[in-house]
Amino acid sequence: MSEELIVQQCSPTLAGLKTGSIFNCPFRSRKDLWKEIRLLNTRLKPKGLRVIPLRISAHNAMIYIYRPEKLSKDLADSKAACILEDCGYTGRTVPGCISLLMERLRAGEDFPHEIGLFLGYPPEDVSGFIENKALKSKATGHWKVYGDEKKAMKTFARFKKCTKVYTDRRAHGVSIERLAVAG
Repeated sequence: MSEELIVQQCSPTLAGLKTGSIFNCPFRSRKDLWKEIRLLNTRLKPKGLRVIPLRISAHNAMIYIYRPEKLSKDLADSKAACILEDCGYTGRTVPGCISLLMERLRAGEDFPHEIGLFLGYPPEDVSGFIENKALKSKATGHWKVYGDEKKAMKTFARFKKCTKVYTDRRAHGVSIERLAVAG
């Protein structure tokens, strides 16, 4: 798992602007994948970040890099809690919610659209996406916007700028540990 891929896909999370990021990562062996995940956790845990595979297939893993403290706060939001409850999340602990999300992803039936809550998307946008079946959004960027369009557009611009700055810094040899902001 290259640092370049992580920086490309997760800069706003590394910078502390976003709760979490998900990306797909090819791998050759499960043993090597787990070794890389353990190493990343060792390197990023001091910055308040965690790395876990949400789903693993034959040669591809869906990797989730997130900030547990931010996720706990996000999932405690009353609107987020209602969405989670409607989607069958009975426990309120972060590990319990992540575990159920993993089960739902692995079941492979319907994609669990509540996943936006785990990425730090506004609950009104996650709810709007679910209720409107991904139609009738006001705008599209990192997610489909159903709520505050102006705020979302500013956030998208910040994410884009952050990704450019982080990608440039990584290209100049700055390590992922130095790029990750303590949270």
